[in-house]
Amino acid sequence: MVERQVPRPTEVFELLKLKRPDLNARRRRLSAALTIADLRAIAKRRTPAAAFDYTDGAAESELSLSRARQAFEDVEFHPDVLRPAEDVDTGVHVLGGHSALPFGIAPTGFTRLMQTEGETAGAGAAAAAGIPFTLSTLGTTSIEAVKAANPAGRNWFQLYVMRDREISYELTRRAAAAGFDTLFFTVDTPVAGARLRDKRNGFSIPPQISLKTIANAIPRPWWWVDFLTTPKLEFASLTTTGGTVGELLDAAMDPTISYADLEVIRKIWPGKIVVKGVQNLPDAVRLVEAGVDGILLSNHGGRQLDRAPVPFHLLPAVAREVGQDAAVMVDTGIMNGADIVASVALGADFTLVGRAYLYGLMAGGRAGVDRAIAILREEIERTMKLLGVSSLEELEPRHVTQLTRLVPVPQPS
Repeated sequence: MVERQVPRPTEVFELLKLKRPDLNARRRRLSAALTIADLRAIAKRRTPAAAFDYTDGAAESELSLSRARQAFEDVEFHPDVLRPAEDVDTGVHVLGGHSALPFGIAPTGFTRLMQTEGETAGAGAAAAAGIPFTLSTLGTTSIEAVKAANPAGRNWFQLYVMRDREISYELTRRAAAAGFDTLFFTVDTPVAGARLRDKRNGFSIPPQISLKTIANAIPRPWWWVDFLTTPKLEFASLTTTGGTVGELLDAAMDPTISYADLEVIRKIWPGKIVVKGVQNLPDAVRLVEAGVDGILLSNHGGRQLDRAPVPFHLLPAVAREVGQDAAVMVDTGIMNGADIVASVALGADFTLVGRAYLYGLMAGGRAGVDRAIAILREEIERTMKLLGVSSLEELEPRHVTQLTRLVPVPQPS
């Protein structure tokens, strides 16, 4: 029998620890977000459907994106026990410089449409965290403004080769003059992918007002107040901004892009150059033989060719083949710091996160980006400690097994 007693008031009061309410709504909702998925849920509530779907969506049936995320979920870790890792070092040396974490912010287009602080919030948060920020050719903040937001940090620039080559050349020169240290030469966008969510939403630049738009905006007045009371959108390259996103991309991109264009850019650009959008091993080998400094395994976040290869699946073979001669990087599908740890273990020198950062931006502007970075940092540190590794250099392929759902059908000889 359990002995019972009359509760003592002093003991009851000891159990009641009332939390002081936080009257700052933004801080309150961000502190309640424990994962990137939590930030995504907040972002969806606060952002009009067209802008949210532009970030959240992918091409056609969105199989490339869902498979990329599934690949990270289908990871089995193999921790070492009795290996104390009380303090972990998450720093990494990549492309001639240091990053405090093994990830940077990926280039994203039309960012100020997601939330008006846009790239300025991303660059400032990157500076505070000691990680690189990458500006897109289709960014909504100028090269010079991003440099001002991150004056002492590492800024990278993502380049599309346009039909009017002089636009691309001038952007390259501007980024170099502003002190950007790495250029991402993008090769997976000769034409725009079929982003069906955008078409169904009538998503265009600038936004087109319709009855559907108004109905969707009524519960989100703060977004429209921000949008209508801040400076007009500016693009890093486009002088005209009318039409759907797909129409803009098709007008700007050039399906004739080739190795000759890469050579021209290499002569103009004085810093490191990474080819973004590599999707097979032979291309990776050929590009490294051509002298590039890095390879970014990417299917453009699943936004171009649906059913494209999963970058995380390509990583081990590419890292093994060219990792000694060039930096090997990966993006697409990263939603957790454990995804980043698994990538490093399988040979990635660095990773880039796009949607994860944008979910934070939509959830709370600059503070939301800070929270996204903090969440990923906490997950990276915790995963490393649980694996028994004190530094990224200690991570090895033996720490990770990629579980396979989709098994290729053998090709006839």
